[in-house]
Amino acid sequence: MSAKRFHLGWFMNFTPDDWDGPIANGGNPWDGGFYLDMAKAMERACFDYIMLEDTLMISDSYAHSQEAYLKHAIMAPKHDPMPLAALIGANTTHLGVVATMSTMAYPPFMLARLCTTTDHICKGRFGWNIVTSGEDLAAQNFGMDELPPRHLRYDMADEYMDLCNQLWSSWAPDTIILDRATHTYADHTKVKPINFVGKYFKCRGPLNVAPSPQIRPTFVQAGGSPRGRTFAAQTADSIIAPSFGIAGNKAYRDDVRAKAIAAGRNPDDIKVLFLAAPIIGATEKAAWERYHQIAETPGYFEKVLAMMSSITDIDFSIYPIDEELPKLTTNGEQGSLDAFAQWGAGKTLRQLCLDMMSRGLDGLVGTPEQVAKRMDEVMEEVGGDGFLITKPNTTLISRQYINEICDGLVPALQRRGVVRTEYKSKTLRETLREF
Repeated sequence: MSAKRFHLGWFMNFTPDDWDGPIANGGNPWDGGFYLDMAKAMERACFDYIMLEDTLMISDSYAHSQEAYLKHAIMAPKHDPMPLAALIGANTTHLGVVATMSTMAYPPFMLARLCTTTDHICKGRFGWNIVTSGEDLAAQNFGMDELPPRHLRYDMADEYMDLCNQLWSSWAPDTIILDRATHTYADHTKVKPINFVGKYFKCRGPLNVAPSPQIRPTFVQAGGSPRGRTFAAQTADSIIAPSFGIAGNKAYRDDVRAKAIAAGRNPDDIKVLFLAAPIIGATEKAAWERYHQIAETPGYFEKVLAMMSSITDIDFSIYPIDEELPKLTTNGEQGSLDAFAQWGAGKTLRQLCLDMMSRGLDGLVGTPEQVAKRMDEVMEEVGGDGFLITKPNTTLISRQYINEICDGLVPALQRRGVVRTEYKSKTLRETLREF
């Protein structure tokens, strides 16, 4: 049994919950109630944070059609994560709440202001998942014909972060004095314009909101490409990482930590959480029956390939399913493509789709105790820092799955002493840095 603890988050999005399964009655309404219930279950299980993913388009990357995405509710419809983040934050006490916003879509001033406001509502538990967007269709919803090349998007994001950080620093932490003797709410000498002029952005400042409990939000990022990893290592408090298998995960984490040291950061301040989709059963046989049931559902392979097409901007419908993929590159999410395709593994496209079921980590099918043991072993071999739970591939999130994780798997992990059993810190960033 490991003596080292690791962190847990949950990667999800504001899409329909399960409405078409054998034990399902979801899909509506869109008031966030289902996901608020999910967050409360996660808080009982002492998760570090819930992560609300987002995209800004309906894809037609697979077979040049929206049909698969809307038929199967694959990343569409998808509602804005920020109101849901505020709802969850206002109705929980300890759970971190991370929402995705794109540097392509938000003017820096508006994003900095929105983050500060939401961090107040969350009482210091808000995180921003920083994305540059990876889809040309999203760019076309914001007046562009296509996305800039990845390296340029990250150059712009570097400047964007510099500007936002200056805005968050435009009020001194002790600006609000509430001095009744002089009838002074805030000391005007401690609020300064920033007069930022960069290559891509320009902003006078200061922010017109009071400093939030964290001053700036907790930064979460998913850097997959070499340039993306550098950005994440320089910026992030936590990194969302696709799973490349144990050896690949260790190499990824070691690379990020080395880049953090090169950037003058303490690598222990960055928590790399790997995506994992455990399949839980009361017995090992029952768990494997669930695995095969998912793989045999109508449209399984179409759903996987449509999802991968959406996040990579590659039409996987053109490749024979029983042959190996050629080496591919993308201006979209290169890290997700690499994790999916497993270059050099000699697997057919069909097998790659099946591997996606548990996100590339063998052994995450079984009883809660079996899966907990395997997660512990994986973290020992990788070195840390934890997992981001996500639903098994092609399925929609259900109350049944939430209960299996929060009331089955997490207690098994807690019995092994490898995840937290209580919250000790007030802010999300402090929670992540506890161990």
